[in-house]
Amino acid sequence: MTTVAEFKIEFLQYLDSEGKPISTLPDFANDSNILLSLYKEMVKTRLFDAKAVALQRTGKMGTFPSSLGQEAVAVGMGHAMAQEDIFCPYYRDQGAMFMRGVSMQEILAYWGGDERGSDFKGPRQDFPIAVPVASQCLHATGCAYAIKYRKEKRAVVTTVGDGGTSKGDFYEAMNLAGDWNLPVVFIINNNQWAISVPLAAQTHTKTLAQKAIAAGFEGIQVDGNDVIAVREAVARALKRAKEGNGPTLIEAITYRLCDHTTADDAKRYIEGACIESAWINEPIKRLYNYLMEHNLWSKEQEEELKQGFSEEIDAAVSEYLNMPPQPATSILAYHYESWPTNLQDQWDELGAIDNA
Repeated sequence: MTTVAEFKIEFLQYLDSEGKPISTLPDFANDSNILLSLYKEMVKTRLFDAKAVALQRTGKMGTFPSSLGQEAVAVGMGHAMAQEDIFCPYYRDQGAMFMRGVSMQEILAYWGGDERGSDFKGPRQDFPIAVPVASQCLHATGCAYAIKYRKEKRAVVTTVGDGGTSKGDFYEAMNLAGDWNLPVVFIINNNQWAISVPLAAQTHTKTLAQKAIAAGFEGIQVDGNDVIAVREAVARALKRAKEGNGPTLIEAITYRLCDHTTADDAKRYIEGACIESAWINEPIKRLYNYLMEHNLWSKEQEEELKQGFSEEIDAAVSEYLNMPPQPATSILAYHYESWPTNLQDQWDELGAIDNA
């Protein structure tokens, strides 16, 4: 018997849990303005999440998926993307969406059940939030095919949770992206839980990154709590994609420090000791320690930053709460450029509600 193929999965990390470098940082990390930008975006995301959860708890919004503890995944990839790239997000990517130009008010509106929350004023070609598990991977692959067909120098980024990698949509998207050598980057937010199902109960594979091997392209693991590592891995993958070298799968290892959504109670299936242990590795403290150690940040700046973001978030909440209600027909109004005649009865029924 002979070995016909061998593979390996690399793990990328620059800062340990205390914020100390464990290897030479990538070139971009020598620019303190970039590090400060990454830090500020993570803080903003965490403060926004806390406010959104509070809105849901007081009956002012529908369910909401916090990204508590996973801010580095969204912010790292959001920073690596160029404006002309296309983002197909899942439901825990608010940090990246802010960096793409989606407003806080729009995200609040989406989770408040308002269709205007998917009609971004900023990134017009980015896709709306995908709640169906892993369907966005197929959207990304199709979009990447269009980019390649048009010979455009840009790429698509999509994200999926660890649970989504067990879905057929994920495998089908990966297989086609590999076969057609498409400019797409798949990013797994491996927060260890698919709602209440732990990773070990989902799959027997040693890593999720190795699922790229079956599709014929590169897979890599990164420390998903190290925003520098996430940013570097995504930037490399985007460069590969735009140079015609095809897709990449990035598995970002992190931990969900919150309920799956506000409709969930994680205390029923996660032991408190696990959460306490996971807080040691959380991403914001890690970069904060690095910035403080290198005299790039101060406690006074921290207070000023949080105060500024709190005011920005409060203003967005006020705009959201004061949005005039949409007509009932808005449920259908955004779906078609030309209205199909076989849906006219439904449109008329909804129109009757508006006119009552």
